[in-house]
Amino acid sequence: MASWVEELHFPHVNIPITIAHLLPVSPAGPISAAPGDSLYLSNLDDIIGARVFTPTIYFYRFDFLNNSTRKSVMKTLFDALSHVLVPYYPLSGRLRETKNGKLEVFFEQGQGALMVEAYSEMALDKLGELTVPNPAWSPLIFRFPNEEPYKILDMPLLIAQVTLFSCGGFSLGLRLCHCICDGLGAMQFLRAWAATAKSGTLVTNPDPCWNRKFFQPRNPPVVKYPHMEFMKIDEGSSLTRSLWQEKPVQKCYRISREFQAQLKYVAAQTNDQKFSYTTFDAMAAHVWRSWVKALDVKPVNYKLRLTFSVNARNKLKNPPLKDGFYGNVVCLACAVSSVYELITRHLTETAHLVHDARIGVSEEYLRSTIDYVEVDRPTRLEFGGKLTITQWTRFSIYECADFGWGRPIYAGPIDLTPTPQVCVFLPEGEADPSDRMVVCICLPESATDKFKEFLSSVDQSRDEDVDRNN
Repeated sequence: MASWVEELHFPHVNIPITIAHLLPVSPAGPISAAPGDSLYLSNLDDIIGARVFTPTIYFYRFDFLNNSTRKSVMKTLFDALSHVLVPYYPLSGRLRETKNGKLEVFFEQGQGALMVEAYSEMALDKLGELTVPNPAWSPLIFRFPNEEPYKILDMPLLIAQVTLFSCGGFSLGLRLCHCICDGLGAMQFLRAWAATAKSGTLVTNPDPCWNRKFFQPRNPPVVKYPHMEFMKIDEGSSLTRSLWQEKPVQKCYRISREFQAQLKYVAAQTNDQKFSYTTFDAMAAHVWRSWVKALDVKPVNYKLRLTFSVNARNKLKNPPLKDGFYGNVVCLACAVSSVYELITRHLTETAHLVHDARIGVSEEYLRSTIDYVEVDRPTRLEFGGKLTITQWTRFSIYECADFGWGRPIYAGPIDLTPTPQVCVFLPEGEADPSDRMVVCICLPESATDKFKEFLSSVDQSRDEDVDRNN
């Protein structure tokens, strides 16, 4: 059974690059905003966890015939982006703070997105097998010199670095501001950009919809849930300390379809409950337990949180959300358990917690989240006792990113270590996400062997854990 979980290794390489040009990209035609205009952002867009750039990278193998063909990649992407920025014009603006620290998009002359042209004397095959995120790819994502961490104000909202390799292949490194779109919204934009590059004419299907006022808070606000996902909790356990004080390492594991099915089956084995657990319920529960066990978190009565995003689009019925909306429509679901309960109870009980948190995201829960942020706007990320799982397997990221040179050989994130309490579930290449997934997570080096052992075991012995922690 352990063979169903395979650790995937990535090389530690140095990628020398030369930045050739920084090219502002303006919309190719008139847009629905003039200098001095501004756009409202909802509390879902403006929430503290969305105040980041999401970096992703896409690698393409392409046998260029000559330098003219190499240059055409940059021109094709540049021209297509300028056309797509007409309907997606908010991405050509900037963010600023207004009263009470709330953000809005504003427009002035000389803004736009940013494209970066770069070159590397390396060949793609020197980067190793391009199957899992690798922090060594960081030079392929552009950052301004001396750029402050988490800086989003007065920054281009889309930054795209095209790096041409000596072999003819290239990478597209994107930084997209999460305040403008969630994961599904980003895929919608990426699909439009790629389709436009491929066809040579503007393609948007569906047409993009802004309408962030759909998610305005109620007056007066009505907060119906405790929203543990945002609660300020003093770190009274060893969890956060062990991750932030000892430099964490990023680990990736291929999880077979058979192992996922076995986990789902084991999670469903209960006599007193009738629940239909999803693969995510079982996988999230199993990874959470394995991570906490490997970190040997103390004290055992400390309350831990598992948070994960739930797409709420299909929850909105009154009225429904317009097709083409690309803003943030995700809620953070939150499961809570003590360390002792998490490591000693059966997988079924942890999966039950994940299941209840997931199905608990309703239209009213989303509205309550919006009102909670309006009443008590979180100003910092809360890491106390928390693991956050992000599920990229639901994104058609490979399909969306065909700009005319075929689908990428890798598409996804690069480095989790800046936020070591985040775990990502990735599709493996172009494989069916129901087939195999890749789990990427951060751990102290001292805990990696234990984590792999626990992750590879469907049923982790509770008696052994009780003895160890009592």
